[in-house]
Amino acid sequence: MDIACLVAKRSTCCRRRVGAIVVRDKRILATGYNGAPSGLPHCDEVGCLREQQGIPSGERHELCRGLHAEQNVIIQAAFHGVCIKGGTLFCTNMPCSICSKMLVNAGILDIRYQDGYADPMAQDILSAGGVRLTKVDEARP
Repeated sequence: MDIACLVAKRSTCCRRRVGAIVVRDKRILATGYNGAPSGLPHCDEVGCLREQQGIPSGERHELCRGLHAEQNVIIQAAFHGVCIKGGTLFCTNMPCSICSKMLVNAGILDIRYQDGYADPMAQDILSAGGVRLTKVDEARP
């Protein structure tokens, strides 16, 4: 979890910094943090679209420049040809329902997270997909 917290520091989101890593057999397979796609303006440069439009956290995920850390960790693994099936995701926040569906399809078996997220459907999706979900204490000093 300490490494996921470190990855979160690369986030370009003005609202919430999130980091994620996928691990299998004690090896880091991929990392991701939330922010705009490569080459596009980032929110820390041009402002937060969601704040400008008054969109609450956990709603209207499509109205955002950025990708979630969980989406980016899956994309990075695919981009580099790394199979994450059977892996464990460590994430600074619980995944939303959209990311949860992606993680189930990517074959993630276990998710460990620090903070909650305002999306009750996510837990149902992960449970139905056979993914173990564990809230962990803060990162160790």
